[in-house]
Amino acid sequence: MEALLEAARHAYGIPPANGVAAAPGSQALFQILPTMRPRSRVTVVSPTYEEHAVAWRRLGHQVDEIGALEECRDADVAVVVNPNNPDGRVTDRSVLSDAAGALAGRCGWLVVDETFADVAPGVSLASSPSLPNTLVMRSFGKFFGLPGLRLGFAAGPSGLVGSLARRLGPWAVSGPALDIGRRALSDADWIAETRARLEAMRRDLDAVLAEAGLTVLGGTDLFRLVETQAAHDLYRRLGEDGILVRCFERHPRWLRVGLPPSRDALHRLSAALKVTSAASVPAVVR
Repeated sequence: MEALLEAARHAYGIPPANGVAAAPGSQALFQILPTMRPRSRVTVVSPTYEEHAVAWRRLGHQVDEIGALEECRDADVAVVVNPNNPDGRVTDRSVLSDAAGALAGRCGWLVVDETFADVAPGVSLASSPSLPNTLVMRSFGKFFGLPGLRLGFAAGPSGLVGSLARRLGPWAVSGPALDIGRRALSDADWIAETRARLEAMRRDLDAVLAEAGLTVLGGTDLFRLVETQAAHDLYRRLGEDGILVRCFERHPRWLRVGLPPSRDALHRLSAALKVTSAASVPAVVR
């Protein structure tokens, strides 16, 4: 475990004074955090990954969903996904710092979910030593393409992270995850090459989406968000071709398209979109 934590500390730039804990996936962290406070008022910057709000509500906390972190006024806990899922929105570091300061004044927490920060390392707060009430969570599987390995990390004040680690217990992470995680996080050359490859593939995906008449609303180098009147039909037609995209109950005109894993997969998506367009699915609108 210590070798894995040291690799994570180095990869994420976590200062020596801050703590770091490993968990069997970031989802485990989302579910444990609400057990560590009395009933609190929690704000979640939305729309975003819905399990954050679900986890806090399940434990009886009052949860308010807000459009931007600047709207957080008197919460005990503020949760922000940065970069955000599904639109890729990035919350500026100065806004995060201001929110952390305001929350610290009432013994509150700022929880920053950096699940997709591996493709945008410049936005990460993991390396900041000056936010004593801020907990940063990282996911291993998204960037390294190994979600089934179940590995995630929390970094922040040593006392808070230590309490979280004790709740996880001594055997939270499997043997394969300990070894593979350490090796992967220590491979700086692979990490740099993969970031460049994902960026190039994302540009190519944007071109395919544009050629199909789709307007990209946002995203990261791992996924793109598009809006269309025909989201339901497009979702169904692509599914019939064995191409899975994500739809949203609250936003019926949105679709999230994951980054294709290969050139062949990108070409397959392009061909499917052309067939769909030929079938007279209405064009995308803003």
